[in-house]
Amino acid sequence: MSDIEEHRKKIEEITLEMIKLLKTRTDVAKQIGDAKASLGMTVTDEEREDALRTQVTKLCKEIDLDQSTALKFLNFLFNESVKVQSDNKQTHLSVFLKAKELEEQGKEIIHLEVGEPDFQPPKEVKTALAEVYDKGYGKYGPVKGITELRTALAHHTNQLENDDYDEENIMVCPGARFAVYLAITTLLNPGDEVIVIEPAWPAYKECALNAGIKVRTIKTTLETRWEPSIDQINNAINGNTKMIILNYPNNPTGKILPKKIQDNIIEIAREYDLYVLSDEIYSEYANDDWKSVLLYGYEKSIITKSFSKSHAMTGFRIGYAIAEPSIIEKMSKLQALSLTNVSEPIQYVALEALNADTSENTKIIKSRLDALKESTKDIGLEFVEPDGSMYLFARTKHKNFDATKFSEKLLEHGVAIAPGEGFGDYKEFFRITAINEPRLMEGMTILDTVLKETV
Repeated sequence: MSDIEEHRKKIEEITLEMIKLLKTRTDVAKQIGDAKASLGMTVTDEEREDALRTQVTKLCKEIDLDQSTALKFLNFLFNESVKVQSDNKQTHLSVFLKAKELEEQGKEIIHLEVGEPDFQPPKEVKTALAEVYDKGYGKYGPVKGITELRTALAHHTNQLENDDYDEENIMVCPGARFAVYLAITTLLNPGDEVIVIEPAWPAYKECALNAGIKVRTIKTTLETRWEPSIDQINNAINGNTKMIILNYPNNPTGKILPKKIQDNIIEIAREYDLYVLSDEIYSEYANDDWKSVLLYGYEKSIITKSFSKSHAMTGFRIGYAIAEPSIIEKMSKLQALSLTNVSEPIQYVALEALNADTSENTKIIKSRLDALKESTKDIGLEFVEPDGSMYLFARTKHKNFDATKFSEKLLEHGVAIAPGEGFGDYKEFFRITAINEPRLMEGMTILDTVLKETV
């Protein structure tokens, strides 16, 4: 018994010493982050991380320590460094919140930073809202969603993708964001790795970091037309890699992957037995040849969709996931723990909204995006023409341009844009949302004026 107590005390001493070392490491990481910020450097340095990973692997062999355990611990340390070095990063959401504060003070703001359709939801939504009380929706319901909606979504999916899905492949969530969170959190474990192709919506990385998952970023560039190379993806894969996240049409670039590249990515996922999480929320805003990941019939794929963009129902918080029943089952357990079930009245409204013809919405967004492209060309900004979505990701032709500082100055003049640093290592870029044309043109005129004063 005395031996056990002695060993316990030893473990306590070691644990407390490890906590002290973690504090020291975190402080140093913050200092490095401050230095990187002043130099305009990116937070993550994959080359340095790989070099340290190699050293850890070598050390494990020397001291006879399980390599997978050590590498998972290393990934935890990497994630903690990323968190402390990302505290001050400006995203579309932080700009949106600042803009809202200014509006509360009486200042008029043109919102070019947030991805929210500014037209009304279909009339079917209004009718359903009036009906829902008498229909009796408003009780506790199934965690995966009411059967009527899941069945209708399966039918809707089959019509669009020519596949054979039923309600067991569908799970209703409070927005596609929560579906992304559920997929990452339930299918992966702390220390696992996920590949994210940047520029990317920041929620992917944030959800992974929150779950203790290491993010391996694939950086694409304007010069390569935002297309990742297969070598980049292959080089990012190691024994801890468990998932790759796709988002096409892309937020923020509007890019749609060429079919050959997407085909190759799915082949790689099959080869390495990776999950493919495909965020297809902008699929109805695709203007070019676009192919859903559903069409590959890959059993480890999870597709997330939403009513937010297609039906302009952002505030209703209603989305869904499409996957194999075993995956849906895992995701549903965490949803049950988190929120019991999605609001039944909102599910009924979504059910009725499926009957609406939203093709006009697609035309409206395309028209606005075309107008935004022409205005951006007139200003002289550099960008790859978007294939879809509702955004344009641009930069000036001036070297060392700081789009974050520019966005802060532009906000003072009543226009909000999304700084590029929120989407990865793109501090010289900014994202503009295609809103209604009179306001869009007014905002772009102000942007042009402030830009000329800045550079």
